[in-house]
Amino acid sequence: MTPLAHLISERIRAAGPISIADYMAECLMHGRHGYYATHDPFGASGDFTTAPEISQMFGELLGLCLAQAWLDQGAPSPVALAELGPGRGTLMADALRATQGVPGFHAALSLHLVEVSPHLRQVQAQTLARYRPLWHDSAATLPDAPLLLVANEFFDALPIRQFRRVAVGWCEHLVGLQGGHLTLGLSAPLYPGPFAHRLADTVPGDVVEICPSLGVMVAQMADRIARNGGAALVVDYGGWHSRGDTFQALRNHSPADPFAEPGLADLTAHVDFEAIAAAATPATCSAMVPMGALLASLGIAARAEKLALGLQGSALASHIAAFHRLTGPAEMGNLFKAIALYPKGAPVPP
Repeated sequence: MTPLAHLISERIRAAGPISIADYMAECLMHGRHGYYATHDPFGASGDFTTAPEISQMFGELLGLCLAQAWLDQGAPSPVALAELGPGRGTLMADALRATQGVPGFHAALSLHLVEVSPHLRQVQAQTLARYRPLWHDSAATLPDAPLLLVANEFFDALPIRQFRRVAVGWCEHLVGLQGGHLTLGLSAPLYPGPFAHRLADTVPGDVVEICPSLGVMVAQMADRIARNGGAALVVDYGGWHSRGDTFQALRNHSPADPFAEPGLADLTAHVDFEAIAAAATPATCSAMVPMGALLASLGIAARAEKLALGLQGSALASHIAAFHRLTGPAEMGNLFKAIALYPKGAPVPP
């Protein structure tokens, strides 16, 4: 039993079963034993690989997309460039390198990183030292100024609650103890429950997930953008209109039991982009598009061809594989989606 498993088990013995949201929060964010306090999860030596770690093209194109949105809105100065959950800082480093030729952009911006992991803050400080980043514990403290923001694989790590439809309403999935082991169970039926509006498109046995903090965070971003200008790009795996059990654990790049060794595996769930759009008022929200379509519209094919000119052998093969992994319908191209927030009346980000 991991130290965190012991602490969670004691909590359940004292106060009863907890929601999946509370369980995820403990597993990921516990100050001493949580996953992000003890792990560098990225890359071959970690538990998963994100798009910026696959190819520099991803961060370059998203950075240029935000810079074009800035130009389209009259190049306001100063402007806050921000990332939620920046990982190692790879995406932002690529974005800043790609935009250094945009006239006035770097002179106008200040860099802001929303990161709770002390270890990852240290890595980001090294990667982005020349840009003098400022760190935030939450998006609530980002500057009240024009905001250009990117959130790549951030919302999937926010804690979720899960509800299963039963004959007489809904039951919530709760984490409890059975035989001394953490396990998933059901609450007493909640009638009519929190999803009376979902009776038309669900049947008994269906699972619906909600992310309590997603709406709050999106509303904060949307309010700043609506008042001050800017744009936000959200890229993550998920879809439109939550249905189904998507709660999962990853360890060493393979699926794992989310209850076996809490604190040692990454826990995520698919993002409901419909919920993002619903919370985006008073800003405008774009249509949701597959990530492959977004990257294609931003010119990834031309960028890939240019980068390929200087490569050969295994380096060229890896570059081609990265391009297909980011854009291929059977890989990340369709599984991952993207959506943008921008001020009413402003041009849609590229």
